[in-house]
Amino acid sequence: MSGTASEVDLLSWSFAQDPHSRYVRMRRDGVVRKHVVKTLAIELNAWVVTGYEDARALLADPRLAKDVEVLLRIMSEQAVNPGEKVAQTPRSMLFSDPPDHTRLRRILGNAFTMRRVEKLRPWIEETVDSLLDSVRPGEEFDLVQKIAMALPIYVIGQLLGIPQSRHDDFRKWNSVLASLETSAEEKREAHGMAFGYLRELIADKRREPGDDMVSALIGATYDGSALDEPELLSTTFLLMNAGYETTAHMISSGVLALLANPGQQGLLRRDPTLVPGAIEEFLRFESPLNMSTLRYTASPVRVGEVTIPKSELVFISLLSANRDAAKFDNPDAFDVTRPNKAHVSFGHGIHHCIGAPLARMEGDIVFRKLLERFPVWELAVPEDEIEWKYSAQFRGIDRLPVRMS
Repeated sequence: MSGTASEVDLLSWSFAQDPHSRYVRMRRDGVVRKHVVKTLAIELNAWVVTGYEDARALLADPRLAKDVEVLLRIMSEQAVNPGEKVAQTPRSMLFSDPPDHTRLRRILGNAFTMRRVEKLRPWIEETVDSLLDSVRPGEEFDLVQKIAMALPIYVIGQLLGIPQSRHDDFRKWNSVLASLETSAEEKREAHGMAFGYLRELIADKRREPGDDMVSALIGATYDGSALDEPELLSTTFLLMNAGYETTAHMISSGVLALLANPGQQGLLRRDPTLVPGAIEEFLRFESPLNMSTLRYTASPVRVGEVTIPKSELVFISLLSANRDAAKFDNPDAFDVTRPNKAHVSFGHGIHHCIGAPLARMEGDIVFRKLLERFPVWELAVPEDEIEWKYSAQFRGIDRLPVRMS
């Protein structure tokens, strides 16, 4: 492929369909550079880090900060179109630094316990069985819609205490927020509708608490401190969004990888104890998040031969880091027995994904049951017709037509 690393267009349709060859070029260039990247419908001038060692180090580097008020100011300064309005967002664990981040994460951790996650296991198993019962052997269906998206939405709805009648609303709002094709106005409208519903949900849980995360968050404290209303809203919104799209993409891209690599699928059928390791390989091979969430330099940061000045925006490509040949042997090969499981798909450092155990559990359950119940998997369209989402942040399949029997 021609062109230099600096000419890679991270916002093009072709990049969304084949990011890996572009990232190879960027890693081989060996120089961290500025690119135009898009988040919340705003095109930004931002540095993009692609190598594994740099990515892992910077994910845990306190000089890369996330305080929302400073971040919004720098986003305005670095907007490709000066004066473009940046959507306001309340402070959350995802966009805060210590000590605020420490307090918010501890409060969330006190509610989102391993015990609560494990309690969901029987319910998740029943839900997967119910979804798979609706699959007619040999009949074509879209695995993304029927299973990969459906399961995590049901799980996060159950976790938060959201009625099933509102699950489609969340799916629609999140689709608008994640797409590169929707306008800033459309994103602000979806954001407003989601927060409006969450205010109602929180009010309902205050009146009638249940055995769910929202009720638990209302009562959770750390060092005598509880979440105020904006923090409760933003934390619930974070769980709602982070809790399903990434898991859905892990499931669908994992199924595609096994369809494209029948020998690897055969290994899992012969030895189901390999499934947990396969989940890690799904996450490495096609990270559900292309880019980490946005950070800014609180002070100058040296990356290789380049010093990124203070008050600059930085994106870290998890998708690229996970295919770095300097870290992973034969990185473009899919191998469920790969011993090196040090991917960064869940991040690293203080912002490591708090929902990782739940995502792994969902993956383990759904793949064990898919392999057990359906001995034959077939892609119902040519592989080159599979399209990936047109999104700068997520790496996921739009549709996956399959037949299973």
